[in-house]
Amino acid sequence: MEATISSTPSAAKSHATFRMECAITCNIKATRERIWALLTDAADFPRWNSTVTSIKGKIALGETLELRVPLAPTRVFKPKVTKLDAGRSMEWSDGMAPMFKGVRTFTLTSKPDGSTDFTMVEVFAGVMLPMIKGSLPDFGPAFETYAADLKREAEKK
Repeated sequence: MEATISSTPSAAKSHATFRMECAITCNIKATRERIWALLTDAADFPRWNSTVTSIKGKIALGETLELRVPLAPTRVFKPKVTKLDAGRSMEWSDGMAPMFKGVRTFTLTSKPDGSTDFTMVEVFAGVMLPMIKGSLPDFGPAFETYAADLKREAEKK
């Protein structure tokens, strides 16, 4: 039996001593190609994605981005695109294992009805996590907003 993916995205969170995860999945009534084009156009990101203030760089394998977000307005995040399967999935990594590392994975899965399931998972891990976990924001609301923004933009006619 296939799981039902909600059209209203809701983030799921889990944590352990040295690992913390936030994930969201939603169904988008758009093709994988349409969604992939949005996810990989850095220059256009802030227009449709209210969880991103600015993004510099090219979203391509091996490239490092400079990302600013409303959750941490004075900080510049510098994730590197560490995996990329064009049109299907990509991974952004920041930090240094085993101390502290964040890995965000984006996955697109085509459905028979022409829609696409979008999944975004962020895993934070490392020996420093127990010491800094309390200073990290709740990523759930930002993930929900991200998915809702992507869904809204991708479903525009």
